[in-house]
Amino acid sequence: MRKLLIMEKIKIALDWTPNINHIGFFIANGKGFFADQGLAVEIIDPSVDNYEITPAKKVELGEVDFALCPLESVISYQTKPQPFALKAVAAIFQEDLSAIAVRSSDSITSPKGLDGKTYASYKARYEDEIVKQMIRNDGGTGSIEVVYPEKLGIWETIVNGSIDSTWIFLNWEGVEAESENIPLTYFKMRDFEIPYSYSPVLVASEQNIESKSASYRKFLNALKRGYQFCKEHPTEAIEILAKFVPETDKSIDLGKALAESEEAFGSEEDWGIMDADNVTEFLNWLHKNELETQKIAVSDLFTNELLQSS
Repeated sequence: MRKLLIMEKIKIALDWTPNINHIGFFIANGKGFFADQGLAVEIIDPSVDNYEITPAKKVELGEVDFALCPLESVISYQTKPQPFALKAVAAIFQEDLSAIAVRSSDSITSPKGLDGKTYASYKARYEDEIVKQMIRNDGGTGSIEVVYPEKLGIWETIVNGSIDSTWIFLNWEGVEAESENIPLTYFKMRDFEIPYSYSPVLVASEQNIESKSASYRKFLNALKRGYQFCKEHPTEAIEILAKFVPETDKSIDLGKALAESEEAFGSEEDWGIMDADNVTEFLNWLHKNELETQKIAVSDLFTNELLQSS
């Protein structure tokens, strides 16, 4: 009798509705790369509960194995009043593709022009102060008015002009703005002396990283294969992702979005790898600017071990 293959279930909570940053997940699922590793993977996006529970919180609650979030979320979880050992296991990008986006105007040509303007925040722990510090680094006072719309509606506040600025990905909302002729100006963190680190990163609980290391290695191996596939077969990759992109984003040129992302995805050799110097620089910056006061070891924040061949 033929032995039935029992698939191990893995759940991943995305940080946003399906977009170009997630293309490797959908390819790995659609092309059977996860299945080849004996994994049945469920991909969950925050529209399921309208972001009522953040992806990282779902890891803490044990609802999912993995989540996507910025590296600063890992720092936040490990330094909150009741710490949780959240740890990054892979970086989606090898460089920062995010920026502060503002409606283009004569009065806002650099971050200091945001003084007295509005900023739509995702309510992340360090976010608002990072933006204010960017303004100060440019010679402003940091007196921006921070507002907190529904997370999944933040981009719409920029589109309709009700809010002046927010944090976006250039390879997604930036591509949409260009195609829709929405005039935006972008300010990148490192251009204004903020050594912003990895975003998004794939995170898991330290306990599961240890107890499920074999299956998590398989997951990451298949995921890397998915991201490399999109570089080698862009047309097919885009066709796979297009099935999952929400209707509100259907106008985005996926080909252009992929073209602006693929180099940052990294190579076969360095996909997912996080650099300790990069993380240390950002952590030191948070301490220097008193955004974080607790001491934490960089080695506690991330591991590259699961990306290494077993």
